[in-house]
Amino acid sequence: MAAASIPACTGALLLDIEGTTTPITFVKDILFPYIREHLEDHLSSHWEEDECKQDVHLLKKQMEEDMKQNRACPVHAVDQTVHTDEEKAIREVVENVLWQMAADRKSTALKQLQGHMWRAAYSSGRIKGEIYPDVIPSIKTWRERSLKVYIYSSGSVEAQKLLFGYSVEGDVLELFDGHFDTTIGAKVDSKSYERIAERMGCQPEEITFLTDVTREAKAAEEAGMNVLVVVRPGNMELTEEESAHYKLITSFCQLQLTGRA
Repeated sequence: MAAASIPACTGALLLDIEGTTTPITFVKDILFPYIREHLEDHLSSHWEEDECKQDVHLLKKQMEEDMKQNRACPVHAVDQTVHTDEEKAIREVVENVLWQMAADRKSTALKQLQGHMWRAAYSSGRIKGEIYPDVIPSIKTWRERSLKVYIYSSGSVEAQKLLFGYSVEGDVLELFDGHFDTTIGAKVDSKSYERIAERMGCQPEEITFLTDVTREAKAAEEAGMNVLVVVRPGNMELTEEESAHYKLITSFCQLQLTGRA
C-alpha cells in the first residue's frame, strides 16, 4: 500500500485505539475476558466503597434509560440503598454488565466500571497495554514536527491512560495532548467531532482522524475533518466502495508530512 500524506493544513492528529494503535485481539482476548472472569469478585470486594457505589449507580441509570427506550435487557432494580440481599444485588449487576458486553455496548456506565477494574490489573502488572511497533516512533516524529496528538476511543479516558501509561513501551502518556471518550458523544455522530475540534481549539479541517471503522470515518468526514482508514490484521474488511473512497494505510510509518519544517 502506497504512502499517504498528512494534509498540510493538519495541526493535530486524532487517533482511535482498537485496531488503530492497538490490536483488536488485545481488547477482545485480554481486556474483556479479564472483566468477565473477575467481575463478581471485584464487586464483592468493593461493594461498600464509594467508587463502586458510583459505578453501580451509573449502571442503574443506564438500565432505566434502556427500559424507557424499550431495549431488551435484564430487568432489575439495582439499588444498594434498599436492597437487603447483597449477593442477589451483585448478581443482578453482573448479569447486566455481561449483557452489555455481549451486545458490544459502548455505554459510559459500562466503560467506567471496566476502567476501574483494569486500573487494578495494570497497576499490579497483570496486564500491559499492547501498541503496534510503528505507533510510538511515528508519534514522536509528528510531535517533533509540532503536531499535536489526541486519542478518541469508546473506552473511558481512564482506560485509555492506563493502556498507554502501563504499556509494553513503558509510560508513553507524555506523547499525547489530550483524551476524549464517549462522554463527548458517540463516535459515529458527526457532532462529536465538531465538539472535539472546539475543545482542541482547532477548525475541523486542521485535524486528521485515524480509525479502522468506516462509520467513524464517515462521521468525522461529515464534521469536516481529514480522514485516514487504518487497515490492520484482524480489522473488519472494507468494501470495494469504502476502499475506493478513503485513503488507506497499514502502518503509521506510511504517513508523510507535507509542508512542514
